[in-house]
This record gives sequence, structure tokens and C-alpha cells, in this order.
Amino acid sequence: MSESEHPSSTGSRFELLVQSVTDYAIYMLDLQGRVTSWNAGARQFKGYEPEEIIGEHFSRFYTPEEREKGIPRIALETAEREGRFEAEGWRVRKDGSHFWANVVIDPIRDPAGNLVGFAKVTRDLTERRAAEEELRASEQRFRLLIQSVTDYAIYMLDPEGRVSSWNAGAERFKGYAADEIIGQHFSRFYSDEDKAAGIPRTALETATREGRFEAEGWRMRKDGSRFWASVIIDPIRTDGGDLIGFAKVTRDLTEKRAIEEQLRQSQKMEAVGQLTGGLAHDFNNLLTGISGSLEMMQVRMAQGRTAEFDRYCTAAQGAVKRAAALTHRLLAFSRRQTLDPRPTNVNRLLSGLEELVRRTVGLSVEVEVVGASGLWPTLVDPNQLENAVLNLCINARDAMPDGGKLTIETANKWLDERAARQQDLPAGQYVSVCVTDTGTGMTPDVIAKAFDPFFTTKPLGEGTGLGLSMIYGFARQSGGQVRVYSEVGQGTTMCLYLPRHAEDAVPEEEPVLSATLETFGEGQVVLVIDDEPTIRMLVAEVLAESGYAVIEAPDGPAGLRVLESNARIDLLITDVGLPGGMNGRQVADAARVSRPRLKVLFITGYAENAVIGRGRLENGMFVLTKPFQMEVLADRIREILGQ
Repeated sequence: MSESEHPSSTGSRFELLVQSVTDYAIYMLDLQGRVTSWNAGARQFKGYEPEEIIGEHFSRFYTPEEREKGIPRIALETAEREGRFEAEGWRVRKDGSHFWANVVIDPIRDPAGNLVGFAKVTRDLTERRAAEEELRASEQRFRLLIQSVTDYAIYMLDPEGRVSSWNAGAERFKGYAADEIIGQHFSRFYSDEDKAAGIPRTALETATREGRFEAEGWRMRKDGSRFWASVIIDPIRTDGGDLIGFAKVTRDLTEKRAIEEQLRQSQKMEAVGQLTGGLAHDFNNLLTGISGSLEMMQVRMAQGRTAEFDRYCTAAQGAVKRAAALTHRLLAFSRRQTLDPRPTNVNRLLSGLEELVRRTVGLSVEVEVVGASGLWPTLVDPNQLENAVLNLCINARDAMPDGGKLTIETANKWLDERAARQQDLPAGQYVSVCVTDTGTGMTPDVIAKAFDPFFTTKPLGEGTGLGLSMIYGFARQSGGQVRVYSEVGQGTTMCLYLPRHAEDAVPEEEPVLSATLETFGEGQVVLVIDDEPTIRMLVAEVLAESGYAVIEAPDGPAGLRVLESNARIDLLITDVGLPGGMNGRQVADAARVSRPRLKVLFITGYAENAVIGRGRLENGMFVLTKPFQMEVLADRIREILGQ
């Protein structure tokens, strides 16, 4: 055996190694616990030189409280009995200061198994403990902060969506105490409709997939009442990326939403008030044209100069048409126009409109129509859709004063829950009609006000500001939406979203109007109910000249008395808005109890769609919007009565 392999030489090297260690206090104790060796680490941690401490009992490193409890004695007994003693606690240096120590005591036995002493290893963990204490204190302060917040409901969910924490704001908003809700699934805060639609599940899936779920909507309190909430859900993950739960923050915006709605209504009324003078001016001009034409007809009749009647008739009819167009725009913007929705093939409609668009925008604008293959039908008023698209094309032309390209494109769109919320629509299938230009574009401020009534960027006198608001009203009334996407200097895209309809579209038939009133009736009896005597007189005269017998009534109750009699009635023509406590729809419904096959034609100037029923009429019911031409009325009656 070489000198380097001699046991005493190996022991010397090991002792040198132990003595040189400074990160650990390593020393030996005899059976009574007196120190028998002392390394550099012990000298650094404890502050004692070897000659000061060797032979002293190791209990002097413990606090007086621990010595009173017998902790040093228990430590040696445990090490002897169990083969190791390990603990953490405060220890005392020579200067009286304390440090947090991790202590390990192992028994030392000779080859025969006899206990001969103890090996003690101590590590100074003061800095680590201070960091841990600061972390715990920080977490405690954060918990106290969260718990004291009352303006926000802040709580945690486990990966399955069960509530695992609950702050004061959550208790105030939701009405549940912590012990009532912790462990319950958070879906109980959603309405039955939202739960049936799978909104809670979708929220967690979206947060997991995209890193955040954010939405606004109605939520439920404990007492069953609802509040409008802003909700944010963030996933909580470990450093390794494993999902361990969700953080959910809810804010009650019910009052804010009500204030914003009041502000919008106030702004709308202010805008109406600002334009009232202009509208009155326009209508007075139109009425002057009508009354002046009628007055001149009377004068010329007295003079026997009837040859000039056509000129005055044309002027009066032109004024009526302009007044009707202005009224129509106002009703469209307020979403109260009368619509005649039909299953419509939008591609076919745009094909018929393309030539008119080209003529309207001029040669400096290139027009491209891109119809999607297999486009779904939609239930919409085709005439109003044509007007909406034409208005969008005119706006696009005005945004390209030096020419450019205009694209009209259709597509099938399937909006999931997230996309539908962004568009403010129910999830489902939609047909989109987008008009894109390469014009000047819009700033964010202009986009925000684009659909406001009477807002326009055109010079004074060149636009009423009702165009886009009319399109918005038409889209919303049709169950859809309109959205604008624009960038300054790059152009604008306006998209209409209309719900898919299950039925196939049917080809449009061009109406054929008679040049003069003809006799079509064969003695059928028509009841006319209208509170305006002039309208009753004109309708009755048209009916009489067409060969129909006419009964007139000035209000709902009077008309209903006729309908409840034994009189023969083949057709009911009634205004919707009637005096006397019964509107036209109520009269028609009451009449159909005893006359279930009665045919009804509603004539309306105010468009009470709520009365007519969301634009959908029952079989045998029809609608005609005032003002209308007498020829149109006669042909519609002939069509209804099957002549």
C-alpha cells in the first residue's frame, strides 16, 4: 500500500477538506454534547475561535427559551434514537445576534456500533428566510388588498371553473357570502339562456386558448336580479406552463350603461332638435309646391285653361315623392319603417343593380362585383337592400374624387360566439354584403360617429346625414348589423351582415301598372277604415270606379261593428294607427275570430312594425305604405281579391 492510500493519510485529507469549508459549520460533539472540533465555516457563522469553543457545550448556540425547553438535549436523543435530527430555527452567535439556521445532527458509531459522538452540520439561511418572509408578507398584503376591494369582484376558479376564493367586491356584486359560493361552479352567475348556449364553458376555453377572455353581458345575483357586467378571465399557469386555474375580475357597469344610454338618447334628441328647423323648411317648401299647384289648377279651371293641368299635376306629384323619400329616411334611421321582407338571392339582386351603380359612380370609378359561389338566401326587403347598397356606393364615389376602384362583394359568414359578440349579433350564419373603396378613408373619430343620425362630413347643403343611419336602422330592423373598417388614405369597407334564411329565394316579378283606372270588381264589398277623411274619400273613389262596393268607417270601434254584423265583407282596408282605442291590427285580429278567411290590406304612413309583427304578416294579410299611387292601390286590391 502506498503512502497516499494509508488510512491515516486519507483521514488527514478529509479533515483538511472539512476544515476548509466556509459555507457550512461542521463540527463534532462528544456523547455529552461538548464541542470536539471546529471548522472555518463554524468560526464564520458562530463567531468563536476554536480555542474559545472546543470543550464547551453546544447548547450555548441556542436561545435561552430553547435551552429552557430542553431542545439541545432532545436533539441529541432524537439523533441517537432515529439516526438523524434535522430542524430549522434561530441560533445565537458569539456577539448575541441571531441567525436562522438549518441544523442536521448525525450520530457517530464505531465499527462495533457503539455511539462515540455526534456530527453537527449547520447552514446559515437567514437571507433565504428573509426573502421567504418578504414573499409571504407580500402575498398577505396582496390578499388583504384583494379582499378589501369592493368596486371589483375578484376571485379565483379552479381548472374546472369552481370558485376557490371570494373577495368583498364579489360578495357585494353577487350577493353570496364566501362560505356560500366557494366550491360552487361559476356558471351560476350566468342566465339560463347563457348557460344553455354554453357561454361559461366557452369563456374558460377562450381564456385557456387565447390567454384572456373579455366580454360584457347580463349576469345574475343571488336574489335573481341581473346586472350588466364587464368580465375578464385570465388563465393562471405554473412556471412550467401547466394550467392551475383562472383569475376572474367582474365589474358592475349597470349604472354606467344606463347613463351612456341616456347620453346617446340625449345626443340623438339634440341632433333631431338641431335639424328640426331644416326639416320644417324642407316640408314647408314641399307643401308650398303641392298647395300652389292645386291652387293654380283651380285658377286655370276657372279660366277654362285645362291644358296646363298636366304641368301642375307633375309638380305636385314630384313634391309628394320628395316628401315621401324624406319621411322614409327618417323612419329608416329610427328603425320604424315598414319592411316587406322576402327570401332574397343577394347575388341576383346585385346583378340587377350593377348597371345602375356604374352609371351612378361615373367612368372614373372602376366597379367590380364579386358574388360568392353558393351564397345563402336571406330574408330582407329587396328594395331597401338595393337602396342601402346604392347609398354605400354613392358614399364610396364621394370618397374617391379623383377616381378609384369600388368593389361589391358577397360572402357566407358563420359567426361563432366570440365573433358574434364583436359584431353585436347572435351567433349563427349570415350573408355579408361589403362595399369597398380606395378613397380617402376615415379617422377613428369619424368612424365612431359614422352611424349617428344627421352626422355628415359633406359640406353644408350636400347631405342630410341620414344616409348611413338609415342603413344602420334597416340592417338592425332586418336582424343584422352594419360595420365599417377604414384607414386614412387607404380606403373604406362597409359591410352589411344579414341573417341566413332557410327558404330559397324566389325570382322577382316586375309589377305591371295600369295607365288609367279600370273596372275590375264584380260587386265585392270592401270596408275602408281610416281616420283621415281625405284618404277615405280617395280610396273609396278608386274602389267605386274599379267596380267595388265600399263601406267607410272613421275609427277602429266603428269598423269592428260593421265586421261583427252580417254584412258581406270581402276585403278590409285599414290604417294601422287609428283613434278610438283600437289600432288596425287589433281590428283585423278581432274580425278574423268570426271571419277567419277575411283578407286584410294595411295602409300605413307611420310603420308600426310592432303591431304588424316584425315585418311578417299572417296569410291573407298585406301592407301598402303611404303615400302610394292610386293605380298601385287598385292593382294591389285586384291582386288580393284574385281578379
